[in-house]
Amino acid sequence: MKKFAKLAALLMAAAMLLSLCACGNEPEADNPYKTITPGVLTVATSPDYAPYEFYAIGADGTAELAGFDIALIKYIADYLKLELEIIPMDFDGVLLELANGSVDLGVAGISPDPDRAESMDFSDIYYEGGQAFITVKSKADMFTDLASANTPGISVGAQNGTIQMDLAQQYSPDADIVTLTKATDIIAELVSGKLDGGYVEWDVAVAYQVNYPDLHIVCEVPYEVEGNAVGVKKGNEALLEGVNKAIAACIDDGSFSQYVATALEQASGDIFEGLIEE
Repeated sequence: MKKFAKLAALLMAAAMLLSLCACGNEPEADNPYKTITPGVLTVATSPDYAPYEFYAIGADGTAELAGFDIALIKYIADYLKLELEIIPMDFDGVLLELANGSVDLGVAGISPDPDRAESMDFSDIYYEGGQAFITVKSKADMFTDLASANTPGISVGAQNGTIQMDLAQQYSPDADIVTLTKATDIIAELVSGKLDGGYVEWDVAVAYQVNYPDLHIVCEVPYEVEGNAVGVKKGNEALLEGVNKAIAACIDDGSFSQYVATALEQASGDIFEGLIEE
């Protein structure tokens, strides 16, 4: 009887151990993409970059995250069957959070620059866009081509931590380069006369022209990497594969083309670009 009782106790203990092991594996089974929070896709974005990401202001005055990047990331979350958490922040914060591994993805018109590949992985290109040098119409005569943007004494703006800042340093090293936090700051400084020119993405410049007709696109800026990708937490191969499958599906079924059209339309309306205080 004692031997039987001992055997029963051992079997019960083994069963409990197996149960505990199974419970320990459940989060992994429910989280095949190894996201920071099981079942949740945590995404950093910088909502100051219409038509990529911005706030659309509704008729009742409420602000809602909009833009084709936001629509794409919602599609990806749905495709992967994950709950979505979007965290707005400045653009350099998006890159920092990805580098620190504090978020799963970053979506903010990110170009897959080789230097950034050391701290994050990149999805396949989902949108191909160019770069632009802009000014205001009253100063259009100052800039006949990109070379004229490299003139001592002129002020040129670019957003901190962006490819556009790299382009400013490459093509306007002799100019006075002004580092700004948001793309909207460049527009504000141009319109107010504090800046002579600025570097922004081409479609962003086109979107800004709708609300600021005084803006003038001088020329396209050569850049080897033409396109945007989703930044993915370094080393998360399962998530990267899933994101690429979602992007391919989004493009193939025509959803992304519709997202771009909708974002361009919204960007011409009542919008807010930047961080909204809670």
